[in-house]
Amino acid sequence: MARLRAVRGQYWKAHNLHARLADEQGLAAAAAEQLFDTEGQFLPAYEEFVDLPGSLLILDNLHIGEPWADPWIVAAMVASIIDRLSDNQYAVILPRTSEEAGALLTEAGVLLAAEPFSDELLIIDTSLAAPEEAAQRVSARLRSHARYGGSDPWTEDWDEDEEVEEVLTARTRAVLHLALKELADEAWMEVSTLGDQPAQRSSSVVGSMPRVTWRQDTSWRRQMARAFDDLAADCTAGAAVEPRSTGEEMALHLGIARAHNLTLNRPRLVADTVAGLPEERGDLDWDACSSDLFEDHDVLMLFDDSLDGIEDAEGDVHQALGMVNLAPLDWFTAFYPDRARDPDRGFRQQ
Repeated sequence: MARLRAVRGQYWKAHNLHARLADEQGLAAAAAEQLFDTEGQFLPAYEEFVDLPGSLLILDNLHIGEPWADPWIVAAMVASIIDRLSDNQYAVILPRTSEEAGALLTEAGVLLAAEPFSDELLIIDTSLAAPEEAAQRVSARLRSHARYGGSDPWTEDWDEDEEVEEVLTARTRAVLHLALKELADEAWMEVSTLGDQPAQRSSSVVGSMPRVTWRQDTSWRRQMARAFDDLAADCTAGAAVEPRSTGEEMALHLGIARAHNLTLNRPRLVADTVAGLPEERGDLDWDACSSDLFEDHDVLMLFDDSLDGIEDAEGDVHQALGMVNLAPLDWFTAFYPDRARDPDRGFRQQ
């Protein structure tokens, strides 16, 4: 059993974030005094310390019992909370202390690349790459320990230069390619059979996507089918498999789910697919793929009926929440122009 208090202060929402945090007591109050001046403006020292001074996530009051009271486990828990409650415009505040009550959070913060701001505060700047890399390192160590046993990961020395274990091993890549190729074939077939007809919830490729996409036309569905083809080609080319648009994010989520299903239900097909490829201990770790191959999982919110309309929220709301291109018509706009697919690559010949 574990409990951890999280106080989220969104600067763009608060009339006076300094007062809001001061009312919370504890570490939030300490942060209020050290990050703001008397008029509620960020102090220059803090503005120089982080890349994007703005919203804050403050974590304190950890209560965790044995055998879970370990900095590596707490670091994984903290990383999960950060992932759920913040984006890359947040500063995460943790206690900096050697006292037993807060020491686990301090150690966890160090494992997650937190930097000391004062005698009382550690800060993780989520706009930087180091915290994300550190979170992946923590996740990989715990996942490896849980899956393969061996020495306790939290008793080993921390190595800042240690590389995160590659999740796309040769066998993982081969099975993911198989899954994406199957989905691409099915999607192209549905382009022909469905045309512009509305879809409905089903096991088909189109029917398995969020319902905000069910009324898209043939042109849109062709682009979605090509997204599966593009990712499958990345798998065979040995390129980095990283979605370049919202459509590719959805394609990769569905591909990983299909690969997992194949691993469980078609072991002979999977065995034939990976025959002759080197074995590695991280083979076919689909949870790791879901965790590590995406910058975020915002597109999955479209499956939540309680969030209907979030794809059409105003641009400033999306920006504040760190979300982009959720509306279906934006699904094939590249996240980064310099990583866009070749616009002349064409479509598969049907």
